[in-house]
Amino acid sequence: MSPSGTMFARRALLIGSAALTVSGGSTSAHARPRARCPDGGAWIPSEDLVQELPRFMRIAGVPGVAIAVIDRGKLTWSGSFGVKNVLTRDPVREDTLFEAASMTKPVFAYVVMRLVDEKRLDLDTPLVAYRRPANLGDDPNLERITARHVLAHSTGLPNWASAPLVTSQMPGSRYTYSGEAFIWLQLVVETIMEMGLGSVMQAKLFGPAGMSHSSFGWDEQIAKSAVFGHSEPPEGERALPPQPTRELGDRLLRVASQWRKPIASWTYEDSISAMRETDPKTTPSTHDLLVNSAGGLLTTASDYARYMLLMMDRPGRAGWEISDAARRAMLTPQLDVRGRDIARGLGWELEQSSAGPLFQHSGSNYGIFKTLGVGDARRGRAIVVFTNAANGNALASLIVRQATGIDRLKSLV
Repeated sequence: MSPSGTMFARRALLIGSAALTVSGGSTSAHARPRARCPDGGAWIPSEDLVQELPRFMRIAGVPGVAIAVIDRGKLTWSGSFGVKNVLTRDPVREDTLFEAASMTKPVFAYVVMRLVDEKRLDLDTPLVAYRRPANLGDDPNLERITARHVLAHSTGLPNWASAPLVTSQMPGSRYTYSGEAFIWLQLVVETIMEMGLGSVMQAKLFGPAGMSHSSFGWDEQIAKSAVFGHSEPPEGERALPPQPTRELGDRLLRVASQWRKPIASWTYEDSISAMRETDPKTTPSTHDLLVNSAGGLLTTASDYARYMLLMMDRPGRAGWEISDAARRAMLTPQLDVRGRDIARGLGWELEQSSAGPLFQHSGSNYGIFKTLGVGDARRGRAIVVFTNAANGNALASLIVRQATGIDRLKSLV
């Protein structure tokens, strides 16, 4: 770990200790996680874990990590470790951006539920009633797909498709993870709101929730703040693997400049047109969209934790938040995945753990950005771990296990 990375680790430890003192927590930041009862104590990483983390990162081949923790319904701790890029050695900081990858989906689901509360969208009305994409195949099941099916991953659509969309099963019958379905729902949301996804997310969530470092798209400031992804083992001082988001973003910035329209405000049609303009020989893929409801969120660990705060049980909610009924619906099993122990809510994966119900999601973009978020709505706890390397999923799971003391069933899948 670089000297600057060590400095951030020490600062993170001090922040964690101070946060516990201010909040009156009974668990010291110096306590060993294994000594904790899953029903008591904060999920803040212990001093031992913070001190060991550089070694764990080296063994896992993960150059950069960001962690944020919610305890008792408040953002109480955050830590930044390692570097954004093994070549430049720029340190990961509190405001460093990571690709949230598929952890984008629960965030998008929240905004969908806002539209449901506002009676602009019905969870059980077929999506074709709102928007019929041009790439639908000849399949009667497509006429039955609803927003509920999309958010619970039961559409029967593939994860990603290059041919006309068709289903593999009756919608609602069983679990089939699909990013392609989220793009269709994105089109519906853009149609309803008459603006691009990034603008919708800013108005409906990022702005009101104080998620000032969260966005879709790409610009020069994002390029400076965002981490680079790394393969495993790290490439060392010579090279990095391809960086698809960064490379496409830099290319599309020329179009954004010509159009005088920021990428963050682009609609789906804008994105497809721009991609064709920069590379006429290639057919644009929905998987590669920068403004992408399935995996395009750029954010910090602390900003994502602020979103997870909105899922906690608590009295009273701001007028802009979703109703408590909508929040509970997101955290209610809609579809069994591995029996009732692992199920799908609306946007979230749900687990019946030894410590009680958990809501969670992971993410992987291009195999070089790995993310994980786990929450306990009843106790007002959550932990977010963002990494910038191929083996980040293993490291994130270790961090969550050490910090929470919970053996998640998901780690078996």
